[in-house]
Amino acid sequence: MTTLNMELHRQGDILIRRVSALPSKKSTKRENGVLVEGEVTGHAHRLDDLAAAEVLEIENGLYLRVGESGVRIVHEEHAPITLTPGNYQVIRQVEYTPEAIRNVQD
Repeated sequence: MTTLNMELHRQGDILIRRVSALPSKKSTKRENGVLVEGEVTGHAHRLDDLAAAEVLEIENGLYLRVGESGVRIVHEEHAPITLTPGNYQVIRQVEYTPEAIRNVQD
């Protein structure tokens, strides 16, 4: 029997899940620490401490590399999330309607 260890965190319209490793493709670091900006309010899901983690764009995905001390993800309208050291994938929630598939607006 295989045990699946899935660490999942949700904050508003984003899902953050632990991954064993980051993709090996070229990455671009987001220097501002923003994961996702809200279209309606302008509020953002972002790193509380830019020195504690990196937000990385890799191909079509968004990832986090969290350092030894862990990091908090904050947003003006949601409770903070504390992530332990490791690698994470950030997934934007989508909604399905008869007209289109679109990102949930936070």
